[in-house]
Amino acid sequence: MSNESTQKNRWLIVIAAMGIHICIGSVYAWSVYVNPIQAAMNWTLTDVTITFSVAIFFLGLSAALLGKFVENKGPRVAATLAAILFGLGTVGSGFAIAMESKYLLYLTYGVLGGAGLGIGYISPVSTLVKWFPDKRGMATGLAIMGFGFASAISGPAIKILIDDVGISNTFYILGSIYFVVMFASAQYLAVPAEGYMPKNFKPEKVKADLASMSREEAIKTGRFYGLWIMLFINVTCGIAIISVASPLLQEVVGISALAAASAVGLMGIFNGVGRIAWASASDYLTRPIVFVVFFATQIVAFYLLTTVTSVLLYSVLVYYIMTCYGGAFASIPAYIGDVFGTKQLGAIHGYILTAWALAGLVGPLIIAYVKDATGSYSNTLYVFVALFVIALITSIWMMSNIKKVRMQTA
Repeated sequence: MSNESTQKNRWLIVIAAMGIHICIGSVYAWSVYVNPIQAAMNWTLTDVTITFSVAIFFLGLSAALLGKFVENKGPRVAATLAAILFGLGTVGSGFAIAMESKYLLYLTYGVLGGAGLGIGYISPVSTLVKWFPDKRGMATGLAIMGFGFASAISGPAIKILIDDVGISNTFYILGSIYFVVMFASAQYLAVPAEGYMPKNFKPEKVKADLASMSREEAIKTGRFYGLWIMLFINVTCGIAIISVASPLLQEVVGISALAAASAVGLMGIFNGVGRIAWASASDYLTRPIVFVVFFATQIVAFYLLTTVTSVLLYSVLVYYIMTCYGGAFASIPAYIGDVFGTKQLGAIHGYILTAWALAGLVGPLIIAYVKDATGSYSNTLYVFVALFVIALITSIWMMSNIKKVRMQTA
């Protein structure tokens, strides 16, 4: 067995992973751009929201197509490529706004930035699962927490920069910063040596993985599609709220643009806290139980959003939804490891993230379309309640199926 002292420090690997995720997670502050871009370009809400949807779609697509690339080339090379793509995509968005071209914006922020998002997302996560066999949920939660927390930093920063230097210059400045931080972080990433075990780790105290499968083997199981459906529904509903959070809060709660940007920041904090809190809890409660809790409670939360008039209660419900949204993202990589092992975790995770890609298209476009058509954000919430019922049934089936397979194996 390899001794931890001969390896890179696994906690510095966590910090490097967080550096990358804090940059790419700025996509969650997209709603702060929505009103300024609409006003400056005279585009519809749907026009602007498509940018976000394309970025999330290419996140999932690149994660799926390049999952094997990440496994074969290693996290340092993959994350360096992510830094180049995401930096170029963000800087290029400034040119798109300067040229008043929404299609160029879709190409730069959506396609280039989205591809950088996908590669940058899976590179550190699959690496961390291998470094932390003893604390899978906590380790991936810490890294992915950076993705959730990013809007707490980016939301107010984008608002202040737009007011001071304009939309295009905001993209130029932030794109340059993202590239530097991501590139520097990527250089420390590495997988542990074969047979690595952390100091004082007792494998017998951790439940063995259900199986050790390749990506091709995993996609032939019902459990793969159970994970996919659960992530798809959780993301569709949560991302719809995130994509229009700033204008939604201005309309429903009646707060100012700056206050709404700060609220988006708070959503980022709860999104981030949910990632580490729920993922850490999943190490003890088990991943299947945590996902049942996610869906059962969100059925209630989304239903209440349709009737609540209290600003405080509305805010509490939205922030709770954000913890579940983030918590599912952080727990999914560990869930994949539990069910399919770590042999090709990055590649399997990439395929599962196609659920995020599709949800990134479906969720924001549903809510934007209904808003443009009816003038209200509320009507889509009933659809989301129904979707969570399906997710709850799927999560209960997953729990039952895993238990059945373990019994058969035993």
